[in-house]
Amino acid sequence: MLQIDRSLAEAARAWPFEEARKIVARIGGKVPAKGHVLFETGYGPSGLPHIGTFGEVVRTTMVRQAFRRLSDVPARLFCFSDDMDGLRKVPDNVPNREMLTSHLGKPLTAVPDPFGTHESFGAHNNARLRAFLDSFGFEYEFQSATDWYRSGRFDPMLLAMLRHYDEVQEVMLPTLGEERQQTYSIFLPISPKTGRVLQVPVIRTDVDAGTIVYRDEDGTLVETPVTGGNVKLQWKADWAGRWFALDVDYEMYGKDLISSAELSARIVRILGGRPPEGFNFELFLDEQGRKISKSKGNGLSVEEWLRYAPPESLALYMQQQPRRAKRLYFDVIPRAIDDYLAAIEKLPAEEPAKALENPAWHIHDGKAPANSAAGVNFGMLLNLAGVAHTEDKDVLWQYLRRYVPGATPDNAPYLDRLLQGAVAYYQDFVKSSKKFRLPTERERVALEDLAGVLRGLPDEASAEVIQNEVYEAGKRHFAKEELRQWFKTLYEVLLGSEQGPRMGAFVKLYGRDNVVSLIERALAGEDLGKVA
Repeated sequence: MLQIDRSLAEAARAWPFEEARKIVARIGGKVPAKGHVLFETGYGPSGLPHIGTFGEVVRTTMVRQAFRRLSDVPARLFCFSDDMDGLRKVPDNVPNREMLTSHLGKPLTAVPDPFGTHESFGAHNNARLRAFLDSFGFEYEFQSATDWYRSGRFDPMLLAMLRHYDEVQEVMLPTLGEERQQTYSIFLPISPKTGRVLQVPVIRTDVDAGTIVYRDEDGTLVETPVTGGNVKLQWKADWAGRWFALDVDYEMYGKDLISSAELSARIVRILGGRPPEGFNFELFLDEQGRKISKSKGNGLSVEEWLRYAPPESLALYMQQQPRRAKRLYFDVIPRAIDDYLAAIEKLPAEEPAKALENPAWHIHDGKAPANSAAGVNFGMLLNLAGVAHTEDKDVLWQYLRRYVPGATPDNAPYLDRLLQGAVAYYQDFVKSSKKFRLPTERERVALEDLAGVLRGLPDEASAEVIQNEVYEAGKRHFAKEELRQWFKTLYEVLLGSEQGPRMGAFVKLYGRDNVVSLIERALAGEDLGKVA
């Protein structure tokens, strides 16, 4: 682990440290009465975990790690599941949909599990959430809303809501439409007859008795305690109630929830509490620049990302500029992988102050794992897959061993993982977009020169030596200001792309004789998009 002096952490400019300093200022150097600083993330378990869940937890974890470098106060992270919410609609991707239809409106933890593996639908999805978070190695404590409501741990907060009922209603009602205002109550009673979470008006409150009166679905008046899991809170009041009851110190949320967070903060203050420090992040956009929506399915799932790339690359993408709207689509994956590989390669040699600016520091909590890619990047592997014309990973390993002597899938699993992802990505996205062209007469002369130079190089020539020879060949045929065009020629003629890797590294990887063969085929007018 890189040793970081606290004074360096206090001056660090990376956004997780900026956020952590807000929490240090909040506690004023003292241990809070609860004995720790509390970070929280929320989750609605009506569906499966998604890429936004990953983003929120990984970013919060980065702030928590930064806080640990600034303070000795213990810090905990609660992942809170709103599993007492009523089932509003039956998801499309579950079995036994007819059975679920008969349980609409009931708390998710009171709905039978359509998969038959857990005691409830909420428990099933909570288990999926925990497995999802565990698979990435997150350090967190799972919390269930149902448990907090039914165990009585929310009772003091619920009684405070009852005492301030009118004030909280006054905050909420102006945010609603005129018709909704007539029936709205922050309390959602759970019908003792049907078990459903009811959206009904509260007719009367009794602070001394700790109860509310409402009209049940069959028209009968019911008086029920607000404690003991007999009611739950409407969403924005529920968020505020959780902040108040748990004394949350820090929570992130998307830009679309800024107004909700502001309302919840007002409610916390009415109850006599202090809202947490907050951080609102920009939302991701799809390939056409539209906001990603779970219901539209126009985004990119974690599973889709991991088909092509290791999870660290996704963590890096989340770490970079969280307050800037970014496209989250397949075409960002190669750059994210190579940015991660570049960051991890730089980290061990960086001065401590510089290391704190490195995304890899935040991804690995200051630890500096070795760069397991051995100098190979994703772009190189994509080009290798393109010129080798094969989907067989084992065939591509034959080339890799030239570049990384002695490497095998067994002793270099990370490199094998990258190669597997590159093959899949090339087949799915790159292959169909390749556009090779023939060289111009001037370019032919330069390519013939380069082929002759490569033939004369010793087999053991390094990537750096080869790169220099490629550069010198270009200088003999292109003016200094045209050298960019020389490399663009190599990419377009030999690789079928406008951009490409460092040619020295690529020649070393693919093999000197193989590259010479590519040049000869291009000079002969062959279509390099076809197998030789």
